[in-house]
Amino acid sequence: MIAQDWLAERARRTPSQRAVECGDEALDYAALDARVGVLAGALRDDGIAPGDVVAGCLQNGLPAVLLVHAARRCGAVLLPLNTRSTAAELAYALQDAGARRLVHDDAMRDIAVAAADVSGVAASAFDALAKRDAKPLAPGDADPDGPSSLLYTSGTTGRPKGALLTPGNFFASAVASAMHLGALPTDRWLACMPLFHVGGLAILWRSVLQGSAVIVHERFDPDRVNHTLDEEGATIVSLTATMLSRVLDVRGTRAPARSLRFVLLGGGPCPGPLLGRARKAGLPVATTYGLTEATSQVATRPPGADPASGAIPLPGTEVRIAGEDDRWLGAEAVGEICVRSATVMRGYWRRPDATGEALRDGWLRTGDVGRLDAAGGLHVLDRRSDLIVSGGENIYPAEVEAVLLAHPDVAEVGVAGVADPEWGARPSAWWVPRPHATADAAALASFCRERLAGYKVPSAFHCVATLPRTAAGKLRRHALGETPSFP
Repeated sequence: MIAQDWLAERARRTPSQRAVECGDEALDYAALDARVGVLAGALRDDGIAPGDVVAGCLQNGLPAVLLVHAARRCGAVLLPLNTRSTAAELAYALQDAGARRLVHDDAMRDIAVAAADVSGVAASAFDALAKRDAKPLAPGDADPDGPSSLLYTSGTTGRPKGALLTPGNFFASAVASAMHLGALPTDRWLACMPLFHVGGLAILWRSVLQGSAVIVHERFDPDRVNHTLDEEGATIVSLTATMLSRVLDVRGTRAPARSLRFVLLGGGPCPGPLLGRARKAGLPVATTYGLTEATSQVATRPPGADPASGAIPLPGTEVRIAGEDDRWLGAEAVGEICVRSATVMRGYWRRPDATGEALRDGWLRTGDVGRLDAAGGLHVLDRRSDLIVSGGENIYPAEVEAVLLAHPDVAEVGVAGVADPEWGARPSAWWVPRPHATADAAALASFCRERLAGYKVPSAFHCVATLPRTAAGKLRRHALGETPSFP
């Protein structure tokens, strides 16, 4: 089966339909297709061939949108980089992915160039690349099961892994979401979350496939989000719980415009009181469970459904619960959430062992804990036992621990999430000092900031004599909060 160039096909069918709005610039599908062709031609002239990895270190905006589509037209594998990462974190992803090119905008120039220097990857400024007098690259066909996007997720071993997604994954996700929640060519999807996240990428592809518009905000601003919802005809918006809380802080109980069809709420569990506030304000919230490895949505509870009901798996998606002995469990039993769908990734980039562990007999073992009710609704109980979800960002303790263990004064360390009313959770560290250690909390925080994105830096450092462990020596992270600290 051959996959068409979706943007070129959309431009052929509805050329004058609004495609994207970024600040003061708006493009219809014909104009977007033309801009993408030129950028793809410039990438081709730079030697980018099908299968090459092209990285983007770009803030939300039109350049990020154009690069997503241009990489697809070239047949390249897109590596969207988290703009909140440090140069060292970016360099690791570039080296691990074997990237051929790093495209950056002016805002990310310094950190991108530093990462490129470390990794040995050629860096290009987006403006210089896009303004070349390149012959537009004509659209072609692509293998729907070939590599398309490489999205790095933090791993339990402390080393991020690249989830490899295909055009077929994004197509299946878009179709299933449209069947589940409805899709209209008049939709205007507000993208105020980062486009380097799978949720942001999914918005772009869904909109192209259904011929609707995307409103891209450069960054999340609750005042601007509310204005767009009330005055600019946004019909859908994707938010995390932290973002929703800030939107509600601004709007209070003011009813939304009638054009708003639903608020897709993901990025981690949503507290019940927050959902109550949203209902009181009249926001049609659709809570969703998803993950990068399944191209975003897996199961979603439609707006207006009973808050106590489970999320309904998307059409074409099967969800089962596995016990510790790998047997499938019945209704109401708690175990590991497993997913089988055309949306599931091909595997982890250059990680055959990790791929084999995650993908077994056609099922994605998510590592998340949940249960299915009698009606088949999914109830997520834990976003992986060790995962910290802070403001919609995933933080794995092992990654933070690996950095702290590199400090000469740290003998042992454990990191866990502590509940936070604003962010949902914040990472905290419990550390055992080496003899004659002189480091304090400020020094450890500074050490982390040089090596980790800001949201991963622990908000507190507790100096302790020992860490709680099992008889086998495994760290008991959930017991860290009970460990007495030195005065």
